[in-house]
Amino acid sequence: MITREFAERFAHHWLAAWNAHDLEAILSHYTDDFEMTSPYIVQIAAQASGKLQGKAAVGAYWRTALEKMPNLHFELINVLVGIDSVTINYHGARGLAAEVFYFDEACLVVGACAHYA
Repeated sequence: MITREFAERFAHHWLAAWNAHDLEAILSHYTDDFEMTSPYIVQIAAQASGKLQGKAAVGAYWRTALEKMPNLHFELINVLVGIDSVTINYHGARGLAAEVFYFDEACLVVGACAHYA
């Protein structure tokens, strides 16, 4: 089960990595074969399903996103804790956002879903 302490630590490290535009640090939270879903995958990665699988594919997508938004900055609103998941609610480059992260036994992300207002 995910603890509040772990969730807070994860959220702060995840946001710091994004705000530093440090793709290696961002990807360090994920398993090699994790799945990411986001409405922006449709636009930026041209994947009609809105899904990408694996660090290589998601890393390429995020690299493109970071290049397109050089002033990207996230501000934490709240961290929500589930059994094997964490939801981070934040203000992003395009407004209000929430991401749900599902973790494996090693506390690495195996799946993530992004939601935007």
